[in-house]
Formats: sequence, C-alpha cells, structure tokens
Amino acid sequence: MGKTILKNATVVNEGQIFTADILLEGKIILKIDSHIASNGAKEINLEGKYVLPGVIDDQVHFREPGLTHKGTIATESRAAVAGGITTFMEQPNTHPQTTTIAKLEEKFEIARQSAFANYSFLFGGTNDNLEELKKLDKNACSGVKLFLGSSTGNMLVDNEEVIEKIFRNTEMVISAHCEDEATIRKNMALYTERYGDDIPMKYHPLIRSEEACYLSSSKAISLAEKTGARLHVFHVSTGAETSLFRNDIPLEQKKITAEVCIHHLWFAEEDYETKGTLIKWNPAVKTAADRDQLWKALLDDRIDVVATDHAPHTLEEKDKVYTSAPSGGPLVQHALPAMLENYHSGKIGLEKIVEKMCHNPAKLFQIEKRGFIKEGYFADLVVVDLNDTWKVTKENIAYKCGWSPFHGNSFHSKISHTFVNGHLAYENGRFSEERNAMRLTFNR
Repeated sequence: MGKTILKNATVVNEGQIFTADILLEGKIILKIDSHIASNGAKEINLEGKYVLPGVIDDQVHFREPGLTHKGTIATESRAAVAGGITTFMEQPNTHPQTTTIAKLEEKFEIARQSAFANYSFLFGGTNDNLEELKKLDKNACSGVKLFLGSSTGNMLVDNEEVIEKIFRNTEMVISAHCEDEATIRKNMALYTERYGDDIPMKYHPLIRSEEACYLSSSKAISLAEKTGARLHVFHVSTGAETSLFRNDIPLEQKKITAEVCIHHLWFAEEDYETKGTLIKWNPAVKTAADRDQLWKALLDDRIDVVATDHAPHTLEEKDKVYTSAPSGGPLVQHALPAMLENYHSGKIGLEKIVEKMCHNPAKLFQIEKRGFIKEGYFADLVVVDLNDTWKVTKENIAYKCGWSPFHGNSFHSKISHTFVNGHLAYENGRFSEERNAMRLTFNR
C-alpha cells in the first residue's frame, strides 16, 4: 500500500478533540499534523467528520468452528468493520471448544485466512484442562475465559479447587462470566413448575437474577484478591455489582476490572414485552434502575470497558419457547452507533466513548500499538458522520443471521469509513473484499 492523507479530520483521542491531517503509510500512522502536504499521496477529505481509533471489542462469539449456520469469522468480522470495530477477541465456546493449545491455533489459522478485522482469541478454562492452560504462553492470545455460570456451549467451571488453581497459575487476564449456577437452577425449577417450557420472557431476569450475578461476581473478586490473579468481569448487568469495583486508581494499576455490554446499557425489562427472546441474553437484561446504575459506574470509571458480547443465532432458533430459545444476539455492526446515540442525548462524551471502547481494551489486555491515534501505531481508524441519520433495516444488516435487536431503530450517526491496518476496509456501505487483518500482539 502507498500513502493516504486524511485531510481536515476532527480527531478524538486521549481526552482531546482537535482538527488535524493524518498520514497513513502501509499499515502505520506515519504523521499527525495540522497540515500535511500530499506529495502524491491519496487524499480523503474528512471535513466535518470525526476520526476515532478503531473500536476494540473484547467479547464476541463468531461461531466458528462448528456453528457456522449462525455466523463465521468472515461474516461477523465483516459486519464488525461496518460498525467501526477493527479488532475483536473471540470466545472459546465453539464446537470443538477452544480448550487446548492445538484448537486455539486452529482458530488463529481460520482467522488468518478469513478475518476482515484484527483478531485474537480467549483460551477456555475447564474443570480438567489446567495442565494445558499452564503450557499457554502469556503472549499467545488475549487471555483466559472462565464460565462461572452456564451459558451457550456448556463450559461451566464449577470445581472450586480447580478455579483457585487456575487463578494461581496464569499471568494472563482471566475474563469471567459470573452467574451463580445453584441460584439459577433453583429459580429455573420454580418457574418451570409453574409454566412448563413456555415461561414468559419477563421472568428471565428473575431466573438469572441479581442475586445470581452478585454472588458469583463477589466470589470471583474475593478469590482474585486472595490469589493476586488478574480478573476481568465480563458483562456486568446489575447495579449491585457495580459496588464491587474501584475507581480510585488508574486502570493500569487495577488487578480487578469490569466490562458492560451495549444491550445492558440500552434495553431494560420493559422491552421484553415487544422484543421477547430477541433480547434474551445471559446475564439477563434487568431493570431500568440497574441500567441507570451501570451508566453511573461507567461514567465514574468503576466500569472500564464497553463491549458487545455479539452472539448470533438464527431467527428460527430464537423463535422457540423460553427453555429452548438460545441466549445471545448480534451487535457488532450497531454498537458504536448505539453509543453515539447516547452522546447525542448528552449522556456521555465522545472522549469517554473512545476511552471505554478503544483506549481501555488496549490498555487492559496490553495490546501492542492499537487503540489510539498515535504516530507509529497501526492505522486502525473509524470515520463517523455525527449528522447522517439512517434506519436499521433488513437490507442493511450485515450479520449472517440477518436480524438485529435494533431493527427499526434510527441512528443519528453513521460510520462512513473504516481503516484496518491502513487499508480502507469499508466505505459508505461498500466493503473491500481484500483482507488486511492481523493477529494481535501484546506487550506483557
């Protein structure tokens, strides 16, 4: 690739908003200055548009291998690029599960051949693969994933002795799905006895309850404090849990961090009436009060990262009774536009969106040269028009599953360009079929 100059860009980076030209050469940001002469470089005039670092999504389920009727690394990373997500970290609950180093490397090979966005994977901890986990190099992948509550893929880790050994035997970030299994099973038995399999969706947040979330999160945090492990709690969904996290030290000094997902910041329990199983997630979408407290914790830095937990299923699968309908939904294409709606409503600033979706994931996982707009960093960039209203329709949904929980929503901001390692991967609704994605490297 040659040189490209992004002219007159309004840059959002490291708490500042300023106008500049950005010179890209190959995969790298070569120069950022108030005026850069073209000298034969291709110019793209971005006057009136905002340039953000490419979004880093630390939690996606792209369904490959084994569940490719729902999505593939190719289809879902392509949709991610349309949503301004230039880097993803994919989860281990595929078929087969990513619980050996050999299976982890097989996934990396699939991504090398097919991914449109930069990639890494989480290694799945189980009740019986501790010895394999010990062999894992700390720079091999983004981290370790533990399902401390059951979810799609049946990777529940419920042996407390094993959990403690995992906490003691890895230097990597341990990302945990925290829901107390005994509490969920007790609640499930109660509602199944009352309704059979066709439990009304409104009871989902009572089955996968606040108590289940808080018990598991608090237990995991206590264990992390005891062992010194580096713990990252995925998809915090309750206001009660937000009290477990600190905001009195910088992110770089935290040993225990937290993530919140788009759906928990957007939907609330009243939405089950119209959305039904389309917003069935684990952990469940809960009350409007929980949503408000999640926002408060995000803004005061008790919660560090915003992610998607993108998890596509077919509409046929979703259109089943409660006990058979799987949990999860597709979000990577619409996560950034949804967050920008909250900017338009005055709830969050652009600088804070960039901090939580770009800077902090890079810091937290110690990703090399990504997450910021800096000279010498990889040119992962997303260009946004904050005043270009559009509507989510079946025709413009890029997910393989063909639906979105945001179907019918209008967004005031549109992504016009996405650059992945300097390559223009997406422009005004058109995708480049050329892949320029890279495997993530880390500074650990």
